[in-house]
Amino acid sequence: MIHLQNVVKKFGSFTAVNNISLHVGKGEFFGFLGPNGAGKTTTIKMMTGLFSPTSGTITIGGYDVVKQPNRAKSNIGYIPDHPFLYDKLTGREFMAFVGGLFNIKGNSIKEQSQRVIDHFEIGEWVDRLTEEYSQGMRQRISIAAALLHDPEVIVIDEPLIGLDPASAKTVKDTLKSLTHRGVTIFMSTHSLHIVEELCDRISIIKDGKIIYYDTLDKLDTFRERTDGKFESVFIELTK
Repeated sequence: MIHLQNVVKKFGSFTAVNNISLHVGKGEFFGFLGPNGAGKTTTIKMMTGLFSPTSGTITIGGYDVVKQPNRAKSNIGYIPDHPFLYDKLTGREFMAFVGGLFNIKGNSIKEQSQRVIDHFEIGEWVDRLTEEYSQGMRQRISIAAALLHDPEVIVIDEPLIGLDPASAKTVKDTLKSLTHRGVTIFMSTHSLHIVEELCDRISIIKDGKIIYYDTLDKLDTFRERTDGKFESVFIELTK
């Protein structure tokens, strides 16, 4: 579902992403890890069409994000680390706006909006202006809106920022259940315990280059050099 082939992104003389290649299959929960400034967000912005790669190709669901941007984007539900909402819209109006962007028509928008409203238990807030929302509520609305069009691929940058424990569990359970239905999830996060809990495979990026790309189990040789904890292995690999 997700293919990155020899992807490079340069900003002037600075190379933010340096010739990376990844493949994420249908129904896979994939973790994308790395220290601050490693190239994670730049990679995600290229995948979602916000940046164009300097070279290399990215395809989502078989569509090239540069040559076929609308088709590629129609397959994606994108959840950024800092959700952007229109403050003078209510949560329901924002979801209707997002539904319109994905060509969801008429009653279908209402039905699909109500489905995610009920699922994420946001009915108490959904008809208030989003300028009144807490960080956690903004995140819940952002996640709900990203799932409106039943995307085949979900790209997430730090999914649980600001969420209380109950909301975080709902989001984790929802994402994992979506992979069981064949949805592909690409998640960037610093929360290593979430990676251990949810991910099938991971990739670690450092200084724009992939330094690890496999299952968590394959880290055993690195665990032997540390206290065995994933956190210690991650720090050892990226220091």
